Amino acid sequence: MTKLNIKYLVISPVRDEEAYLRSTIRCMASQTVRPAEWILVNDGSTDGTAGIIEAAAARYSWIRALHRADRGFRKAGGGVVEAFNEGLAASQTADWDFIVKLDGDLSFDSTYFEKCFRRFADDPALGIGGGMICYLENGAKLFERCPAFHVRGATKIYRRECWEAIGGFWPAPGWDTMDEVKANRLGWTTRCFDDLHLVHHRYTGSAEGVWRGFVKNGRANYICGYHPLFMAVKCLRRLPRRPYLIGSLALLYGYITGYLKSIPRFDDHETIGFLRHQQLERLWGRETIWR
Repeated sequence: MTKLNIKYLVISPVRDEEAYLRSTIRCMASQTVRPAEWILVNDGSTDGTAGIIEAAAARYSWIRALHRADRGFRKAGGGVVEAFNEGLAASQTADWDFIVKLDGDLSFDSTYFEKCFRRFADDPALGIGGGMICYLENGAKLFERCPAFHVRGATKIYRRECWEAIGGFWPAPGWDTMDEVKANRLGWTTRCFDDLHLVHHRYTGSAEGVWRGFVKNGRANYICGYHPLFMAVKCLRRLPRRPYLIGSLALLYGYITGYLKSIPRFDDHETIGFLRHQQLERLWGRETIWR
């Protein structure tokens, strides 16, 4: 595999990203390995996002614009997946080797994708990969802690065979965890490339507020079938991290209210069973997908 024969498709569901989308477009245009096609899906934006997408599509032949009607609200998890799937259905590139889900508020180096694909070339069992998300605060990079197997939903690269094996995305909060859990259950490996950094210009969950963002995370953990004991430990371990206390309380609230409201869970019992077994093994200090 060389950079000359890799064909990858990028799909970016974006909503109200006027402030950051131009930067992401500049980064993509500077890549040493450009995508065969980049579909920018305007998911009902009410700012200037649509115009930015149209201008980019007019300038670059490999960028395509797709516009969806404004549903009037942000639809956690499911809205992103619906927009992504609509972009995939509209793609004119059938023979891609990799498919990428990429947010519209990221900045990254010109060699980012080339370096990522070299990791895939070195490891045929690697099914899902991507760089590490960071934020800039007073010029310094701040990183969110994530398990080694977890690639943040803002930047995910899927090998075609793995994508087809997992059957695409689960259209609900937690989709960017269950894809990796299912991939690992099926024998693939998933990995965050911690030396390849992407700057996320908007904190995860900031569009909905800190409390709602953490509640959404806890709700996603419920939907994914997290073991109650593992969830309790997760909340306890988060107490000394910012935002202090409120982050743990919001996570727990989102998780518990999932039970109280009988919200439907991920409908793959084998994958949930695999996840819970891995979580308990992790608590006992044994080898897991957490490594």
